[in-house]
Amino acid sequence: MFLRSHLRDGGRVPASVQPYFFLSYAHTPRFGPGGPDPDMWVERLFRDLCSHVMALTDLPAGSDAGFMDREIRSGEGWSERLGAALATCRVFVPLFSPRYFASEMCGKEWYAFAQRAIQHGAVSNEPAEAIVPALWVPVPPSQLPGPAERLQFNHNTFGERYVTDGLYGLIKLRGYAEQYERAVYELAKRIVRVAETVRLDSVRPLDYRVVPSAFGPAGGQGAGHAGGPAAPARTLHVTVAAASRHDLPEGRSPEYYGESALEWNPYHPTSQRPIAYVAEDLVKNLNYQTTVSSFDDEAGHFDSKQPPTRPEILIVDRWAVEDEQRRRRLAAFDQESRPWVNVVVPWNRYDHQSRAKEAELVRLLEETLPIKMGQGRAACRAAANGVANMETLGQILPQVVEAAAQQFLRHAQVYLPAGNAHIERPRLLGPMGMGGPPVRPRAPFPPTARHGADGPDGADGPDGPDGHRGADGHQGADGPDGRHGPDGQHDTTHTDRGDADDSQS
Repeated sequence: MFLRSHLRDGGRVPASVQPYFFLSYAHTPRFGPGGPDPDMWVERLFRDLCSHVMALTDLPAGSDAGFMDREIRSGEGWSERLGAALATCRVFVPLFSPRYFASEMCGKEWYAFAQRAIQHGAVSNEPAEAIVPALWVPVPPSQLPGPAERLQFNHNTFGERYVTDGLYGLIKLRGYAEQYERAVYELAKRIVRVAETVRLDSVRPLDYRVVPSAFGPAGGQGAGHAGGPAAPARTLHVTVAAASRHDLPEGRSPEYYGESALEWNPYHPTSQRPIAYVAEDLVKNLNYQTTVSSFDDEAGHFDSKQPPTRPEILIVDRWAVEDEQRRRRLAAFDQESRPWVNVVVPWNRYDHQSRAKEAELVRLLEETLPIKMGQGRAACRAAANGVANMETLGQILPQVVEAAAQQFLRHAQVYLPAGNAHIERPRLLGPMGMGGPPVRPRAPFPPTARHGADGPDGADGPDGPDGHRGADGHQGADGPDGRHGPDGQHDTTHTDRGDADDSQS
């Protein structure tokens, strides 16, 4: 009902319902039946911040200075309201705590906002740092996931006690009332300064229920669990198969190309950044460490007999297969069994040269990469058949990355735990062999990142060891912190479309 009544202008949310900042926090469970609501302290912080923001800006009366999900009324449509707020707010304010980085729901909020900032940076070719973190409870740097660790933010300006005790400690202890007021005022000033500097454009709201978590599958990958050490780093490689402006096919315009394949910019002029670096930012926003290279530089170094060391994404320009040598190398690559490599084909519908030659280029690419073009689940096939714009790339790439990671886990070499030269097989006891769980070798990838493995044709396999569904099945909307969703259900239907395009774009 909310979207039908508010989203009138091409899917955008009017300025009258755009919050100035979005407060993202992890719900704290009540202690004991009938105990006080522990989130009342977060609500106090929210109202104090809203008061300061109103005083520091010229927002008109009745404006939404901030957004906090406690204000969503039952039946209003929590997912739609949340998605609209994330698509329109000027600043994202996450409340850091160990519980925050263990929450899949908080990771979804972070990813949705960060994807919007990445898209803005691609269009403007300027950094769009509009995340202003706050310490609710101090978190050791070693427990921060990649997206949080990469933030350039100095908490020391908010006061010494703020750094050591966080806002929760300052708000709970009476002796620190002055320090609390200072920290909140400084935080409000930082929010206003960033909002006035960055000026993010509003976008179409994402379906919050199906966006991934910026902290990795199941939440909290980079931060560990229950305050433990950080999980092993997840890595992914991005390879670009494209020409440079010096070896283009005859008649092809050089305006989309640069000095190397890594400077190919298929969405020009809408985007000002090469696709390799936009994809790198999107993958980093999924809590991966990412490397990027050109397919021409990597050609000849692939060995299908060796186990993979990381999942990979191959970004292909359809024009690249017009070069005979590159086409032969791509065809040879396609014949190797490397299911942990998924293909993404950016395709600009406003590129008139490409549209005029589309049928021929599509046929040539399908003849060159018949296996890669048809492998995997529906999202992978759609990505290989053409991603029409930057917004759709941000929506489909997480699914392609997840599918590549699942296949990597199936094919990667496993290693026994250090110091265990011999591990006795578990004995089967009792009539059903229920003597205890078997000992599993350690994988070279975070075990908690493994959902159900893909079947041979890319379909979903059985449930993963952590109780989550396979990679194409989403967890219920009511996540581990129990904060969102009336019933934990949502639609996980995928359609096998000819290309990856947003029907509203």
